[in-house]
Amino acid sequence: MSDVKIPALSVLDLVPVRTGQSSVQAVAASMALAQRADALGYRRYWFAEHHNMPAVASTAPPVLIAAAAARTERIRIGSGGVMLPNHAPLIVAEQFAALEAIAPGRVDLGLGRAPGSDPVITQLLRRSGTTSEVEQFPQHITDILKLVSAEGATVRFTSGGEYGVHATPAATGVPEVWLLGSSDYSAALAAAYGLPYVFANHFAGDGLERAMDLYRSQFQPGEHSAAPRTFITANVVAAPTQDEAEARALPQLRQFARLRTNKPMRALETVDEALANPSDPLEQSMVDQNRARWFVGTGPDVAAQLRDFAARHDVDEVMISPAAGSYDSEPLDASPGRVQTLELLARSL
Repeated sequence: MSDVKIPALSVLDLVPVRTGQSSVQAVAASMALAQRADALGYRRYWFAEHHNMPAVASTAPPVLIAAAAARTERIRIGSGGVMLPNHAPLIVAEQFAALEAIAPGRVDLGLGRAPGSDPVITQLLRRSGTTSEVEQFPQHITDILKLVSAEGATVRFTSGGEYGVHATPAATGVPEVWLLGSSDYSAALAAAYGLPYVFANHFAGDGLERAMDLYRSQFQPGEHSAAPRTFITANVVAAPTQDEAEARALPQLRQFARLRTNKPMRALETVDEALANPSDPLEQSMVDQNRARWFVGTGPDVAAQLRDFAARHDVDEVMISPAAGSYDSEPLDASPGRVQTLELLARSL
């Protein structure tokens, strides 16, 4: 056993949809996974926000969080994250204040600056357009922090009058706000606001060290956090053998490659489909490039890699995106490969 400190583990869920699977079945599989993460002692379970993607059903984090809250007892639940340019700050504040009332002391509000979709969907989500909303991201964060507090926010009219606004009538607690990002901008903003910060390593990879150094060196203590608090995401697949882990990783690796090479998106392949249809050279190069950044192997091997990863970046928590695919023969309303990943890591760390 390594002397390296054992990090806490959390889960990021995009609610993947595979070939032949309905949204009903995909959500059922994710709810079962959340329950298993809760029972295994994972620290958090966050849902991402993506829109109009055939392989991703996590379109509405607050709805999924509420469903997971009803099925779990201990684990923190939240968004990884709400893409703020898509939503009015008051709506976000009201939704997460309500979630805090449903699951007091267990709710995280992770906020991101990217739209999380294509320009057409972004226009449909926010009819006023997108550029101005992105530019107002810092002000919108301030608004949400005030709105979810017990004191609420105050609107001041040019005529001199004031108007009080509360996200919920009588708050006794507030969701914990985290900033998410994969750039210097988000790291610097989290530091300036004195907020916890998460680097989205599961899809970025480049710039991790610089972003973490920037966040820690520029951090300003405040009412939300007295010292820097941060963790990192990672794509992870664990299985009883290396061969099975590599096979289960292939569908998601190919989906990432399709996205990066501008190929049409489709439902997530099964392992059988991915193995039966080899990638072309360009796609294979992207698969290989991404695979080098993933944690894929047996439970003990991946656990050791994650311990070293956490120690290298001085974090006490790693949020894994369990990227294990399913075989044709496996149930459509379950994710045996993802459950197996969580169980093997919990057993090995």
